[in-house]
Amino acid sequence: MEPTAEDVRRYIAEGLACEQLQVDGDGRHFDALVVSSAFEGKSRVQRHQLVYAALGSRMRQEVHALSIKALTPAEWQALQQ
Repeated sequence: MEPTAEDVRRYIAEGLACEQLQVDGDGRHFDALVVSSAFEGKSRVQRHQLVYAALGSRMRQEVHALSIKALTPAEWQALQQ
C-alpha cells in the first residue's frame, strides 16, 4: 500500500522537531515544506539530509520521490511578510 501525504508528514514529524510541516502528494511523489530550528546554520544539503534521516528506510522503501523545501523559522517568517 502506498503511503499518503499524512503518513509522510507523520514520519517526518516523528523524527524531526518541526515548527511547520506541510506535505502534499499522490502516494508516490511528495512535496514537503519543513520549517525547523534544527536547520539553523545548516546548508541546503545538510537540511535535506536531516529530513531524509527522519524518514529513514521509508525513503527507499515507501517514498519514491520527495521534493523538500527546508527553512528555518526566521526564513519562514520572512516569506510570510
